[in-house]
Amino acid sequence: MRIFAGGADIPAIGFGTWRLRGDACAAAVVNAVATGYRHIDTAAIYDNEEAVGEGIRTAGVPRGELFVVTKVSPDDIGDGDLQRSAEASLRRLGLDEVDLLLIHWPSSRIPLAESIGALNDARARGLTRHIGVSNFDAALLREACRLSAAPIVADQCPYHPRLDQSAALAECRRQGVAFVSYSPLQKRAVLDDPVVTAVAASHGRTPAQTVLRWHLQQGCAAIPKSADPARIRENFAVFDFVLDEDEMLAISRLGAGRGRPE
Repeated sequence: MRIFAGGADIPAIGFGTWRLRGDACAAAVVNAVATGYRHIDTAAIYDNEEAVGEGIRTAGVPRGELFVVTKVSPDDIGDGDLQRSAEASLRRLGLDEVDLLLIHWPSSRIPLAESIGALNDARARGLTRHIGVSNFDAALLREACRLSAAPIVADQCPYHPRLDQSAALAECRRQGVAFVSYSPLQKRAVLDDPVVTAVAASHGRTPAQTVLRWHLQQGCAAIPKSADPARIRENFAVFDFVLDEDEMLAISRLGAGRGRPE
């Protein structure tokens, strides 16, 4: 399953790497790629781009099969700083370009127009194939799209059944932007919810698979993270069942009125 936005072809299930480090991170990336993941997510502030790059090289699949994402920290999104950050990320990853470069968080001190201009320049220099944002609410996303010469292809935000992101989702759809869910399982906290466990049981699936399927059926991509090989495989096995409308609604109702991350 793929998400198409602004010329980008984004695998719907990606592999998140936040808090993974060193050899464990590299091994997890190798395991994920062997499982079938082709969307790998990292960031400058994760302090693991070297390990992610090592995992990509060790996995041995052609570079063109992978969709690699990294992010520029909010302190580095001014003109000049953003481009230098992107270049440093590429050196750490051992890549000539990434597939998607994101502004990790908006900044209150750096004008958005400057950051979006720098992001476009990074794309023009060939540092990334596509550009996007992360942690942008609906209003900021709308402004970013207005300011950008190149398509903003993704907005990566926290999203899980106990968090209402309906406004950001609606704006992504209006703008033709892919919504990418991070922390899609609420750090596994939502997996014990009776609604989720009941839906999972009805399909003979795990709660994690059920929640990830809920993301996909909304048209979102999702980037679960795990270093455990069994969970890496579990999180990827979500393409051969479908939740019905009532099940989707029941899970979505868990986030009613909860508009900010917990």
